[in-house]
Amino acid sequence: MTPALHDRASDPPTTGPSPSDLEHPPCPLCGEHKVAMCGVAEPPYQAVRCQCGFWYLTPRLAEGAMAETYRDDRYFEGEGLGYSSYLAQEPTLRRTFRHLLRTLRRRGMTGGRVLEVGCAYGFFLEEARQDFDRTEGTDFSRAAAAEAAERIDRVRLGGLEQLGADERFDLVACIHVIEHVYDPVAFVRQIRKHLAPGGWLILATPDMGGFWRSLFGRRWPFYKMPEHVTYFDRRSLARLLGLGGYLDIAPLPYASYFSLSLVAEKLGFRLPGAPGRLQIRLPATTVAMAGRAPAEPSERSV
Repeated sequence: MTPALHDRASDPPTTGPSPSDLEHPPCPLCGEHKVAMCGVAEPPYQAVRCQCGFWYLTPRLAEGAMAETYRDDRYFEGEGLGYSSYLAQEPTLRRTFRHLLRTLRRRGMTGGRVLEVGCAYGFFLEEARQDFDRTEGTDFSRAAAAEAAERIDRVRLGGLEQLGADERFDLVACIHVIEHVYDPVAFVRQIRKHLAPGGWLILATPDMGGFWRSLFGRRWPFYKMPEHVTYFDRRSLARLLGLGGYLDIAPLPYASYFSLSLVAEKLGFRLPGAPGRLQIRLPATTVAMAGRAPAEPSERSV
């Protein structure tokens, strides 16, 4: 049974987008306009559950308007935008990524050419250098791309449209990216066209089905409106990969590490100094899934 969610309409009003900047999309997975439940709201935005079971944001900020935020040089280092400081999270992010890479290594999913979509400062790809022959990334932020260029073999400013039609990768990683994607089915299908036969796509995203969402209720930090437009659990993430034409779909263990100062920030208070720098592992914050591209090129068409 889905935990009860509470409306946030009683929260103090804030200056929001104009009606022309809002859109009311169908369910991003099934394509239907069949809302079964309305959940958390941060007016004018609201998380809703489709009759198919998938949670998404409607109304949402139009994609063009949202993209301007991602291009803003302050996105990774600016209070009130995406991150208060992405750089401050470097130690815990690297520890999280090393754990993920150990899992990929054990499963024989490393080697060759790797692409990270939404690579930010390139921390994951720099950690992956020992496991792959070539590391490449994309990001919409010019400032982030400049940082990543110091750490990886190649970075492109933008998204998948920056890839050459014939470019193929052995692994594509999307770590805390798919929840920002407006058309996730088209997105994973497009990635499949850039995978080598038998190559892997890795998706990692906040876990809508985890106990933290139930515990925090409407204060769950990963609602993050209007940035997060889709909310996945293990079942819907596997369903997405299936719709994308992937094979051998399987969950991946994902260990998330956080500083105590960041946890305190999400709870609404500050924890400066040495205690704030302590790292803790929080289970079930992120759900991760892998899918393999068909081995035969003839199976690649959508």
